[in-house]
Amino acid sequence: MTKKNSPPPKSKFQYDAIVIGTGPGGEGVAMQLAKAGNNVAVVEKYEAVGGGCTHWGTIPSKALRHSVSRMIEYNNTPLFSENYLVRNLTFSEIMKHASGVIRKQARLRSSFYDRNRVSLYHGEASFVDRHTLKLVRPDGSTDTLTAKQIAIATGSRPYCPSDIDFNHPRIYNSDTILDLDHDPKSIIIYGAGVIGSEYASIFRGMGVKVDLVNMRDRLLSFLDAEISDALSYHLWNNGVMIRHNEVYKSVEGRDDCVVMNLESGKRMRADCLLFANGRTGNTDMLKLENVGLKADSRGQLTVNKNYQTEVDNIYAVGDVIGYPSLASAAYNQGRFAAEAMIAGKPNADLVDDIPTGIYTIPEISSVGKTEQELTQQKVPYEVGRAQFKHLARAQIASTQVGSLKILFHRETKEILGIHCFGERASEIVHIGQAIMQQKNGGNTLDYFVNTTFNYPTMAEAYRVAALNGLNRIFKD
Repeated sequence: MTKKNSPPPKSKFQYDAIVIGTGPGGEGVAMQLAKAGNNVAVVEKYEAVGGGCTHWGTIPSKALRHSVSRMIEYNNTPLFSENYLVRNLTFSEIMKHASGVIRKQARLRSSFYDRNRVSLYHGEASFVDRHTLKLVRPDGSTDTLTAKQIAIATGSRPYCPSDIDFNHPRIYNSDTILDLDHDPKSIIIYGAGVIGSEYASIFRGMGVKVDLVNMRDRLLSFLDAEISDALSYHLWNNGVMIRHNEVYKSVEGRDDCVVMNLESGKRMRADCLLFANGRTGNTDMLKLENVGLKADSRGQLTVNKNYQTEVDNIYAVGDVIGYPSLASAAYNQGRFAAEAMIAGKPNADLVDDIPTGIYTIPEISSVGKTEQELTQQKVPYEVGRAQFKHLARAQIASTQVGSLKILFHRETKEILGIHCFGERASEIVHIGQAIMQQKNGGNTLDYFVNTTFNYPTMAEAYRVAALNGLNRIFKD
């Protein structure tokens, strides 16, 4: 006899689980469930899988950044610049490369669903009840899908305030900027977070005059202060105008320009505007009220340690649950959520020290504590530094801007934080991260002092920084 309020028998559902969204989080859920033998379906609103990460966020912006960085490297390398004219690329030319990468990533990710026999539906999903979704296809036709469990991985979109006309051909957000079809001579970037700082580097690298408007008193204040200062100096030195502690009052979209009026009374004019101030979770189209869920003011859902919402058969991962809002973390969240959907709890948790990768030019990456956090916590730490300009590999590659900083406990030598600014920083930081994860005394500065690194390499910066740090320690 079936108990009251118990879910219907499994045979009454079309699928064991349905995943809404095919970004990193949704892919992580779907692949883990399918590999465990579950009958899984995914719903993707757009014509190709991959979500915002592949089509509008991580992949295209990093592909853009790579092309611009290589152009800068070409123009600044004596081997080329002494014999050839300076090479400048248009935004459209650079986007061709990015579009190729997007297509390759979409094809690859699509093959994962085929190979693992995951049913793929294209359309917009919304809840009918806790086990049922309504699917509206691109042609307007509808269908109903049912499952025992449902995972929400719908990602996020740029925040677009209603008092700015984003339909104006000169006003963009961080998604629509990829459709830029002309070559601006000047741009206003409103919002100096990760996305704004990255695009400031990209456009300035292309020779565009950049005004970067920051609502706070420093760039990327979550970073170690020295790294934040290094970025500020580098942008300033390259000609970016940074305006701190400013808030817009109004935006005027004109035929030939955009004018931004600030609360401070200042006025700025440029060929176009990129508004990059925050993101909103994609939950408003899901009809959450039909299952008793409610998103917060930023469109985000609350979940427990198992990524389970207040409705016990509905889970959520990725940008729709907030921190850390990283593609890399979202994939792991998806895997862990799938394990919880199968066994009641995940087999692992996200690592405590999640690396941050910021793809400005040059890159920034860090993991662990900052100097400010350690000082506030009264931890007796010391600092080891390596300047890239002193490394043979950096001199060979003409990528001498930047440094590596190791923070370590001055008594135990335990590594507490790694902070890197410079070309390939997001790769270099993982060496330090790997050592920080070692247990039973394996996480100490001694590893970098005693191991042998390939020479010449950028990894050698760890040995240089470790020795530099040891030289600062003295005994009474």
